[in-house]
Amino acid sequence: MSDPKIRPASRRKRLAKFAGATAAVLVLATAGTGAWFYHRLDGNITTFDAGGIATSRPPVPTPAKVGGGLPVNVLLLGSDTRNDGNGDLGGGDEGVGHSDTAIVLHVYGDRRHAVAVSIPRDTLVTVPACKLADGRWTTPRTNQMFNSAFTVGEFEQGNPACSQNTVENLTGLRIDHTIVVDFKGFAAMTEAVKGVDVCVPNAVDSYGIHLEKGRQTLAGQLALDYVRARHGFGDGSDIGRIKRQQAFLSSLIKKVQDQGFNLTTLLPLADAASKSLTVDPGLGTPMKLVDFAQSLQDIKLADIEFVTVPWRYQGDRVALVHPDVDRLWDLLRQDRTLDGQSTGQVTAAPSETPSIPAVTTPVVLLNATRTADLATRTGETLKAQGYTDITVGPTPTSTRRTTLITFPKAQLDAAEALARFFPTAELVPGSAATGLTVTLGRDLAPATPAGTTTPTPSGTGVPTGIAENTRTADSDLCSNLTFG
Repeated sequence: MSDPKIRPASRRKRLAKFAGATAAVLVLATAGTGAWFYHRLDGNITTFDAGGIATSRPPVPTPAKVGGGLPVNVLLLGSDTRNDGNGDLGGGDEGVGHSDTAIVLHVYGDRRHAVAVSIPRDTLVTVPACKLADGRWTTPRTNQMFNSAFTVGEFEQGNPACSQNTVENLTGLRIDHTIVVDFKGFAAMTEAVKGVDVCVPNAVDSYGIHLEKGRQTLAGQLALDYVRARHGFGDGSDIGRIKRQQAFLSSLIKKVQDQGFNLTTLLPLADAASKSLTVDPGLGTPMKLVDFAQSLQDIKLADIEFVTVPWRYQGDRVALVHPDVDRLWDLLRQDRTLDGQSTGQVTAAPSETPSIPAVTTPVVLLNATRTADLATRTGETLKAQGYTDITVGPTPTSTRRTTLITFPKAQLDAAEALARFFPTAELVPGSAATGLTVTLGRDLAPATPAGTTTPTPSGTGVPTGIAENTRTADSDLCSNLTFG
């Protein structure tokens, strides 16, 4: 029975004080734990020097007047460095790592769709000027393997800024964030989610990697072996490895989504990842990482697509297939889906295409192959890319194995810009006073030569070179994993 001397209002005040004190204790306890966890994560994260990012960059997209959503582009790099204990997982000697996994993640402005574009490590690209440890900048280099950008300057933890510069130069996309994960970080993340479901197309027992055939859940070393192995699957190429990496990441995303985009899931995952994570300063705190992850929570698995850049073999290297790859970058710059649809979040109307700046440098095309009309078709492609002064010259008396670009020394920049469309070409200074000459070689003639119009699958609006290299994140785990 209540004490009659205590008035009801006074009793309510005492109860409120008790409740308030209890809540305060809970908040302080939670804040104390959060602060401890925050500082733990904060001490794990390494940021790279933003001073190495090029000053001349693609523009920031313009938000729409209605909605105002901006797309976000994130470069994800997997480093194969053996330093700092990674040799225990990856084997091999210590040394500067390469970016053997490279994915450009484009999150659409509506925050409900995403595309992850894989760039094979052997892709031939132009590596632009990059900063060295002593502050000097390198000169651009053409016809380089993509993963060599990460090694420029031979920094112990790699050169993520140079890889970012290379991607921006290649795609015309402004990269908002760059994230590098090494072997230890990857293995720890798979353990943090208690394993990832995968499909092993055939048993593997080679190069120290042992995997059983079939569906299974892998974590730690075995998960790392699954995404790293080349030998024992298909033709042993990097293309086959990319297919497994895409399937693995799809399964990892599903696991996180099933567990929920909450702190209970994300903080342990961030703790595991951040121990071996290098990021740009814009993601340099634990809460920035968690906030970014939570911003993706409304993207359904079926609305995430994985694409390998349209490619073809060039000897033991990979060349990009034009114009399909140009179409891919155009779509992402416009924040459009792969079938050309607008998300409604950027200023371009569905029927518009971004203006391409005119290039007035004279270009002469010579067809040193046996492929009829190759120079003419290549000229049409270059005109579509803004080149206004194209001439098809006389056919050389002999064929060439590789494409050659000759240029006056004063027009090196123009030659390197043109070389983006001919990744296997050799650049040689010439005696001409002005203009560029492209002698087309047999490296462009097989399969889809530069300048050809790639057929589009009926009803999809997606060029074949893109459609054939795409899988959705909700595809069956065992779908399209073998190669060769």
